[in-house]
Amino acid sequence: MRMKTPSVSRRDFLKQSTVTALAACAASAPGSLFAATGYGGHKIPIGLQLYSVRTECEKDLPGTISAVGKMGYKGVEFAGYYGRDAKALRQMLDAAGLKCCGTHISLDTLLGDQLPKTVEFNQTLGNRFLIVPGLPPKYTKTHQGWQEAARQFNELADAVKPHGMRVGYHNHTIEFTPLDGELPWDTFFGHTQRAVIMQFDTGNAMQGGGHAVDFLKKYPGRAASMHVKPFSKTKPNALLGDPEDEMPWPEIFHLAETVGKTEWYIMEYESDAYPPLVSVEKTLEVMRKWGKC
Repeated sequence: MRMKTPSVSRRDFLKQSTVTALAACAASAPGSLFAATGYGGHKIPIGLQLYSVRTECEKDLPGTISAVGKMGYKGVEFAGYYGRDAKALRQMLDAAGLKCCGTHISLDTLLGDQLPKTVEFNQTLGNRFLIVPGLPPKYTKTHQGWQEAARQFNELADAVKPHGMRVGYHNHTIEFTPLDGELPWDTFFGHTQRAVIMQFDTGNAMQGGGHAVDFLKKYPGRAASMHVKPFSKTKPNALLGDPEDEMPWPEIFHLAETVGKTEWYIMEYESDAYPPLVSVEKTLEVMRKWGKC
């Protein structure tokens, strides 16, 4: 999410939480922008982070999940469960023909007595990726804090491995402001084992000065899931594929599908250019025109 304090907003949302017809896709954009040549073939399934459509989920979770499946998405990533248990959520996913490609959860749900409950919940969902989208300030204010977070994630990676699961961390912008001469992103991933997922959010990182190409190269094999999000200095609410989108998508996709070892592309949008369900459908249509699905 592109906000000045996105990690706080996400944590607050996680604590509280317990179609539209296919729109014409960027009709005014240059035709060459949507040529599949250069964007690579369809190798990686595409999921949707349900935070993108959270208001719709709060009103009608089964209907929203069904609509997402009908659009052509292959999976969803949860950020809150809207008062449902794992069995009910799994039934909704199965009915829509969707997989769970991740859950965004707070770190405390992975600690102590909460970990077995979280593992059991995600086993029912059929989810392997336990992603933390933000850390408490005690970890993010200092270089030593980020090192301690890395140690914690290494222990968690070992703990969930026997269950066929992996833990990971999702960036916003603070990870790309140096602390004691080093980027927190490098402090964290430089001290975590390879099993810890680097869920790189391309748009969030770019807003903070972090370039996806650099970090996909620097940490090969770590980007098991990646948030595909545009960035534009001139049009903050740009959608993927808009002429103002500054991201080098062909190179990003190539790296994700080779050195990155990416297993899921995950879309997440909060653009106010269109209603949420329209935005995420437009986004998927761009990926389709690029030959990604």
